[in-house]
Amino acid sequence: MSSTGTSDPNPGWLSEDELANARRRLPIIYVEAVPVRTDGMGLVNEVGLLLRASLEGEIVRTLVSGRVRYGETIREALFRHLENDLGPMAFPQLPASPVPVTVAEYFPIPGISPFTDDRQHAVSLVFVVPVTGTCEPRQDALEVSWFSVEQASSEEIGLEMEGGRGAILRAALASVGQLR
Repeated sequence: MSSTGTSDPNPGWLSEDELANARRRLPIIYVEAVPVRTDGMGLVNEVGLLLRASLEGEIVRTLVSGRVRYGETIREALFRHLENDLGPMAFPQLPASPVPVTVAEYFPIPGISPFTDDRQHAVSLVFVVPVTGTCEPRQDALEVSWFSVEQASSEEIGLEMEGGRGAILRAALASVGQLR
């Protein structure tokens, strides 16, 4: 029930105060997706990255990402965030068995892991997801840019990504045989 006495239409979501409280006490589960375009043999030939403004007001490249809601499956969370960030016409091809290609653990304290998030301790399940449709940025994304595998895995792009996400991107591409 909300404070007005009506039931919450989305009971799996936290208010800003509830989220801030949870972030101070618990690791939060996220999904992150590396959208890709593949050729007829299923080999990755393009990688989609989002352009966003960071909390500090900097323009950064990032992955599709977001929290898993209470009562939501990993598949549902992954699909929701892909649709939210890439638009309803992206047509993501979710795997038959949603097994992450890697797991990233973010900490608010630098040095514990290569991944940082000033807001929280978070555990992120990372997936490589082919998309076949038209991608239009939504939510807080400014643009979706497509890069060759070589460009996306470059040091230059890695430096444009916050929180260590360049390393996540390279690990994801390695998991599908694109990096050695």
